[in-house]
Amino acid sequence: MSDKNSMNTKDFLIGSLIGGIVGASAALFLAPKSGKELRSDINEQAQIARDKTTQFTSTAYDKGNEWATYAKEKSSNIAKVVSDQSAQVVGKVKEATSNLKTEAEEASNSAEQIVGNLAGEVQNSGEEIAETVKQEINDIQSKIEEEETAAAQSK
Repeated sequence: MSDKNSMNTKDFLIGSLIGGIVGASAALFLAPKSGKELRSDINEQAQIARDKTTQFTSTAYDKGNEWATYAKEKSSNIAKVVSDQSAQVVGKVKEATSNLKTEAEEASNSAEQIVGNLAGEVQNSGEEIAETVKQEINDIQSKIEEEETAAAQSK
């Protein structure tokens, strides 16, 4: 918004300067003076116009340098903030990655322990089942033998 106002002010000043020059020239040409006086007045007004133009150019140049310096400072500050924020984000990502890696390793170790425990329990259960089956078979064989002996004695 201020850029628009400054542009309007610049346009107004330039228009005023040009209008003043045109008005002064017209007044000099239309005034009833001798040629020598008229040329002298024109030279005088031209010198004044040159001085004002030089002054205006110098002021515009100084303001331009001020704004350029200001823009450089602001862009440098922005770049620094962005760089700092990026470094913080990278640090947080690295920390999160490290934490996830540690948690994954812990979960893997825990899973290996669970698998080892289950394998041991399955083996123990298998051995118990095998022992129970053997015992049952022995009991059945003993029963069969007893029944055969009892049947043979009853004959």
